Amino acid sequence: VNYRANIWALARVANATRVVSVASVGGIEPKYSPGTVVVPHQIIDYTWGRKNSFFEGGDSQVVHVDFTHPYDIALRGHLLQAAQLLNQPVIDGAVYAATQGPRLETAAEIDRLERDGAHAVGMTGMPEAVLARELAVPYAAVCVVANWAAGRGTSTDGIAFGDIEAVLHESMQKVRAVLEKLCREGYCEECPA
Repeated sequence: VNYRANIWALARVANATRVVSVASVGGIEPKYSPGTVVVPHQIIDYTWGRKNSFFEGGDSQVVHVDFTHPYDIALRGHLLQAAQLLNQPVIDGAVYAATQGPRLETAAEIDRLERDGAHAVGMTGMPEAVLARELAVPYAAVCVVANWAAGRGTSTDGIAFGDIEAVLHESMQKVRAVLEKLCREGYCEECPA
């Protein structure tokens, strides 16, 4: 995936003023069970080899960006408020572990992620979050817990891919409602309702 091209096109071609990413994740801790919708507040990047900056030196100056809070605080707040207005249960906060993929993780890797403080695991979110930050475009994520991560819950002996589709179908309706409410409440311009 050309993450840089996607973020650049959103920011500089489509003139996006904010980006809300929607991702499916595996739940690591009991609070983050399948069907749960969460707005993460932190991310740990376990990816490698992905072009993760627009500023790599050479002809362009290297630019450092503050990434203390990887998700835009105001945009996260708007997402949570939209969910609250719908009486839609959404968990406020999670540490998202972004892994390389496309394979899913081993049970031992999930144990490590949990020791590192991760609550959910997925393959997206990085480097998109930092690329958006470099272009000064507010970025936040809404995650659907589609399954238990490897070695957890019903995924103790393996992940049942057939079950994921049903969870995503139901949960994505909740996410769509939150995004529509976000737009109707005026938090984003030119957003189709």
